[in-house]
Amino acid sequence: MEFPLLPIFTLLSLALVATHAALPPEFYWKSKLPTTPMPKAITDLLYPDWVEDKSTSVAVGKGGVNVDAGKTKPGGTSVDVGKGGVNVNAGKGKPAGTSVNVGKGGVNVHAGKGKPGGTSVNVGKGGVNVHAGKGKGKPVHVAVGKSPFDYNYAATETQLHDNPNVALFFLEKDLHHGSKFNLHFTKTSNAATFLPRQVADSIPFSSNKVDDILNKFSVKPESEEAEIMKNTISECEEPAIRGEEKLCVTSLESMVDFSTSKLGNNVEAVSTEVNKETELQQYSIAKGVKKIGGEDKGVVCHKQNYPYAVFYCHKTDTTRAYSVPLEGADGSRIKAVAVCHTDTSQWNPKHLAFQVLKVQPGTVPVCHFLPQDHVVWVTK
Repeated sequence: MEFPLLPIFTLLSLALVATHAALPPEFYWKSKLPTTPMPKAITDLLYPDWVEDKSTSVAVGKGGVNVDAGKTKPGGTSVDVGKGGVNVNAGKGKPAGTSVNVGKGGVNVHAGKGKPGGTSVNVGKGGVNVHAGKGKGKPVHVAVGKSPFDYNYAATETQLHDNPNVALFFLEKDLHHGSKFNLHFTKTSNAATFLPRQVADSIPFSSNKVDDILNKFSVKPESEEAEIMKNTISECEEPAIRGEEKLCVTSLESMVDFSTSKLGNNVEAVSTEVNKETELQQYSIAKGVKKIGGEDKGVVCHKQNYPYAVFYCHKTDTTRAYSVPLEGADGSRIKAVAVCHTDTSQWNPKHLAFQVLKVQPGTVPVCHFLPQDHVVWVTK
């Protein structure tokens, strides 16, 4: 399948915007939330790998703005914003080649003699992965479908029978030592990382701009990748249900701003932590279930399927969060986070949770475990 190169002005504008970014995203977090540790779901999406550069450099922050031109890459120029951030390289190291890398597998484009005749466009690790020519690539396709964490939608037959998220839903009365669940904790197949806010804000995110968005990422309009992207944008633009405030954030900085605007700065952010991925198995709740946060309100941010990190964040005043220790049949231990919704009266009556649990909207608190790459924000 042949795909055209991203327009050169797009590459240059992305690199230019990112080069002038004020601070890497984690610096913004620390400036706004100096006493709030980052949850693992966030740190995993920042700068997962580190590429050493032994040449002369000028850095701002941790891997901040790194500019080099020296003997290691004769005549070359490298601009790196953030740890693994935006890396632009043109020189004799890769003759006639150009590399632009935003995040781990972010926006990665090569054209030159390093890969003869090849073009590699990688938007997010496992996100939209396109190759033309001799480059190797294994795209990860995420099935198109509505998120089970958007409460406007009715469940489809596929969600009811094939979706691993089915088992994540349970009733609050079952949240106690000894309860058993058949679960499979695994990361999303879309591990796309955060873009700096300046870069993310320069890219359209609107159903009115879908053609422009697909063109920027060289995604064919009728492809599965295009359907995934359009579906995510559509979900983000759906109106909130009564009692809910929602926003799809396209950067870590925007997530921080949204969450603190709803809860204040005295917050904690938590996520499920899994030491190693396991197969579907039975887990038991161990001793030590604890409520997180001081009030029954919170902001829950769900990772979406998109080329770069986008989170569907929504705030309600009828949310309780819990830290739940789980023990697997194989002996594995998981520090899970569960979110319980005490008012489901405005949810779609055919939502996945109601069909799985056989309850009606607004009757009992409905809970779900958070997948590894989701985050809940609560007041301390």
